[in-house]
Amino acid sequence: MQKETVRNTLLAIIACLLWSTAFVGIKIGLKYTTPIQFAGLRFFFSGLLLLPLVPSFKKLVTAIRQNIWLIIKVSAFQTFILYALFYWGVALIDGALAAIIIGSQPLFAALTAHVMMSNDKMSLRKTLVISSGIGGIVLIALPKGVSGPGEWSELAGMALLVMANIASGIGNVFVSKNRTTISPIILNAIQMILGGFSLFLFSLLTEPFSGFDYPTEYYLALSWLSFLSATAFSIWFFLLQKPGIKVSDLNVFKFIIPVFGATLSWVILPDESPDIISIAGMMIIGASVVIYSLLVAKK
Repeated sequence: MQKETVRNTLLAIIACLLWSTAFVGIKIGLKYTTPIQFAGLRFFFSGLLLLPLVPSFKKLVTAIRQNIWLIIKVSAFQTFILYALFYWGVALIDGALAAIIIGSQPLFAALTAHVMMSNDKMSLRKTLVISSGIGGIVLIALPKGVSGPGEWSELAGMALLVMANIASGIGNVFVSKNRTTISPIILNAIQMILGGFSLFLFSLLTEPFSGFDYPTEYYLALSWLSFLSATAFSIWFFLLQKPGIKVSDLNVFKFIIPVFGATLSWVILPDESPDIISIAGMMIIGASVVIYSLLVAKK
């Protein structure tokens, strides 16, 4: 049991490390195209990357037919709603702040699971660890508060990312509640193809279509984002469907995302740099994850 816990922990960390690289890729891609169009292409290609891993076309069709409503619900909340809000929010604020706000997902996942699942209620331990992690996020975000009329777009971006966190929590609950009905690879592939295609169609109604004549940098960013989404979400869905793993417990590992996401943004993006308060907040977040992991390992 101890060995399986360690393996699950490593898988969760790998998924979060992959997600932490997304913020830089998104900021690069958004230099050339519109947010929703970029999101739609990213997830559509992510789903296509997973199709070769499906054992047979017959199993694919059977799984879709038997789980069509689950696929639609997961696709709506985990891809369409989540990433429409996410990309709109990221387009309004810098990469480091986006990484920090989306890093508050564990709180919203825990609250959503508390409301929607009878076996995943908030405990004192979860509340303390999540509060500590959120404290670190607030500490990092504090210097970026609204200070004048020109900052309202940044506030709107933060609000959009908070709503994206809520959609993510609902999507996680849907996956966890259906542990044995569908393979995580098939569920992830089809929900991302459906969600990505819907996002792209939605972009044609809400954004100007700019074609596909972009530099190599754009396509490298799109390729990496598609790969990381296919890999990270498949790992995450696999863990959510494992018996004994709770939505709130698993999502605590997402506190890793703002730490590495902000660091990569500071290293790669020329207009972003750290400060002492941000570093202190990151240390608090990191300590929260380590403490929680040790407590779970002792169960």
